Amino acid sequence: MPLRLPDKLPAIELLKKENIFVMDDTRVHTQDIRPLKIVVLNLMPLKITTETDLIRLLSNTPLQMEVCFMKLKSHTPKNTPVEHMMMFYKDFDELRLQKFDGMIITGAPVEHMPFEEVGYWKEVTAIFDWARTHVTSTLYICWAAQAGLYHFYGVPKYPLPKKKFGIFRQYPLNQQLPIFRGFDDVFYMPHSRHTEVRREDIEHVDGLTVVSESPESGVSIVMARNGREFFITGHLEYAPNTLDIEYRRDLGKRDDVELPQNYYRNDEPADGPVVTWRSSANLFYSNWIDYYVYQETPYDINAIR
Repeated sequence: MPLRLPDKLPAIELLKKENIFVMDDTRVHTQDIRPLKIVVLNLMPLKITTETDLIRLLSNTPLQMEVCFMKLKSHTPKNTPVEHMMMFYKDFDELRLQKFDGMIITGAPVEHMPFEEVGYWKEVTAIFDWARTHVTSTLYICWAAQAGLYHFYGVPKYPLPKKKFGIFRQYPLNQQLPIFRGFDDVFYMPHSRHTEVRREDIEHVDGLTVVSESPESGVSIVMARNGREFFITGHLEYAPNTLDIEYRRDLGKRDDVELPQNYYRNDEPADGPVVTWRSSANLFYSNWIDYYVYQETPYDINAIR
């Protein structure tokens, strides 16, 4: 898929090396197509890595998309160059009058804190509320999924006895849903989290549906508002080496670091990972774009309600 991206975004050159078709603004201006507008609120510390991971997945349909990045005014990232943020990111206030076909809100390294104690809680929940009237369909990932379920539906999160870390089997609960078209009976999803949401809480809320889960990692995808919201507790977007980087980063620095489950060949880090989630990740994002964004969004983007 031709992705419309800002000129000089680092992900462009990285993904061209993977034979993924992306276009910068200069080339796009020569075409007369109404691209889907996708906005990403990137709350992850390593923003360039997350940008690349998400763009890689968005590249897998024939639809043209324009991707832009949103940042919080109430939080300054410490692990991404200021110049990168100034060049490629816009504050919510700059984007709040626009409407978007799709939105992705990433995880954030704040899950150990009560939601209301997160420094940017007020701003991020304002963005959640805004998305309901300015975006056709929104994906909430990991911490954002827990935060969205709590903010909109009062679903609590619970601390886990130890970090849920690895690749876990997931089962679609209704394969007739368009989001699971082409899926096998089992798919795999990376998880890296210290907290969870529970099925029994979700089942008591009208309008929420658990659409996939795992005997090992619990609830994995929750759908609301007929697909205008998806809450994903894991990280389908992770690159093959992401869990390896996290494991080696924390080894020797924390006392709760365990080998990621179902990840390394022979459970040996030296043997490298076995990638089991890439095909389902591509299919999930393609289905989301095709059936919950493109098929649902109005041609006149200002008609989104």
